Amino acid sequence: MGVTLACELCAAAGGELLHATEKWRVVLVDDANYPGFCRVIWNAHVKEMTDLSEPERNELMAAVWIVEQAVRDVMLPHKINLASFGNMVPHMHWHIIPRYAEDAHFPHPVWAVAKPVLPDVSARLALLPMLREELLKRLK
Repeated sequence: MGVTLACELCAAAGGELLHATEKWRVVLVDDANYPGFCRVIWNAHVKEMTDLSEPERNELMAAVWIVEQAVRDVMLPHKINLASFGNMVPHMHWHIIPRYAEDAHFPHPVWAVAKPVLPDVSARLALLPMLREELLKRLK
């Protein structure tokens, strides 16, 4: 991985590393309000999808689809949000975020101002070991 010093995704895993290939990795994000939030991160420091070759884009998106399906199957969200902004961290990565009607921001983006009363996510936190196991199985 070509490290860019100012890039936090070049300098660190970006979450709990669940799976890594030579080109990309899957991490489970430590976000107590959004259990099951994952990122698929391209290892090389590139800013945009079009910086990748077509086969690389296809490989990256195949990983995103595997992670999305595992999160859906295990976490049973109301909706999945897929996002690839990179405004603050211009390093190619995709967010896979399970959303629930009662979550802290629904129906707004998770980066919006939170609702004043946060929901109890303890039941979803209890699903994280099962999600880890399912992601590891599917990403082999």
